[in-house]
Amino acid sequence: MKTYRRELAFQIPARRAFVNITPQVQEAIRESGVREGLCLVNAMHITASVFINDDEGGLHQDYDRWLEQLAPHEPVSQYLHNRTGEDNADAHLKRQVMGREVVVAITHGELDFGPWEQIFYGEFDGRRPKRVLIKIIGE
Repeated sequence: MKTYRRELAFQIPARRAFVNITPQVQEAIRESGVREGLCLVNAMHITASVFINDDEGGLHQDYDRWLEQLAPHEPVSQYLHNRTGEDNADAHLKRQVMGREVVVAITHGELDFGPWEQIFYGEFDGRRPKRVLIKIIGE
């Protein structure tokens, strides 16, 4: 069994963003040499997310609007967490909704997706360095 580990680095200039990372994940699979196995992709920060969905701009705007309604950034005083000096309590809640990680099967050296599926990095407290882990296991 082979294993492979790679990190992606991000420093998103905006507070929130969605980034399609499917090409980088597929590149890591090629580098790993794994033809049959599993690929774990996870955000290594508690204010960021990794999720699977459609790469459609309207949907991404809908997500952004919906998440902001669920957990609005302002007023920052509404959150007990922000009493620590942070202003990112909303980002923790948004991450909880969108998820920490995804696991995708690898078949014939490719991500084994359904129609329209892509992997995204979701940033909810940007403007600083963050990482995403790609861990691949298989044959």
